[in-house]
Formats: sequence, C-alpha cells, structure tokens
Amino acid sequence: MNTQEIKEFRAADEVRTFEKGRVELVKIGEGVVGRLILEPGWRWSTHVKPLAKTDWCEAPHFQYHVSGRLHVRMRDGTEFEVGPGAVSNLPSGHDAWVVGNEPVVLIDWFGATNYAREALRKAA
Repeated sequence: MNTQEIKEFRAADEVRTFEKGRVELVKIGEGVVGRLILEPGWRWSTHVKPLAKTDWCEAPHFQYHVSGRLHVRMRDGTEFEVGPGAVSNLPSGHDAWVVGNEPVVLIDWFGATNYAREALRKAA
C-alpha cells in the first residue's frame, strides 16, 4: 500500500556534528536525505578527514546548494566553485571548503548517509 510521508530536518532521525559543521539525516521512504551545514572556515581536509581517515572525501554527492559558496578541488586537480541554486554531482575523490563568511547549506540525496560517521561514534 502506498502512503504519503512527510518529515522535517528540524526533527532529523540522526544528527552528526563535527568541528564547524553538522549533517542532519532524514530517513524517508526507502531512502535517506541529508542536510549539511558548513560554517565559515570549514574545510573537509581539516575538519572531516581525521574522522574519515582517507586522503580525499570518498563519499560521492548528488546535492542542491541552498546557500553559501563551496570551493571544490578534485583528486585530478580540477577546481571549481558552487553556489546557491546549483545542483552538483561530485564523484569520490575531492576536498572542499567554505568560501566567504556565509554558511554553506546543502541538501544531499546520495552521499550523506555515511558522511562523518566517525564523528557520531566519538560523540556517543
């Protein structure tokens, strides 16, 4: 039987915090949607790499950029910036950091499930 389902990030099923950021996960239907909030000064290689224990972010992302600007460097050296209103598909193997003084807010339909998982274990 099909039924509607409505959830809100303010009542997330799981929240993982790490220095200068957090990911809020909502389990809905048969999937998980994440909202990442990254504060000014956040950088993956500084704030999440120690938790992930990998040289690059290995989580692929399919995300919508709500606010703020994010600079991305791919493993192959390619660099670009992404801002509000953009949809991005990032494969594994990247670093990223917040540009400017506005927090970055992303809605992630693919890579948030395992993002900063180690942070959850340390907080427990």
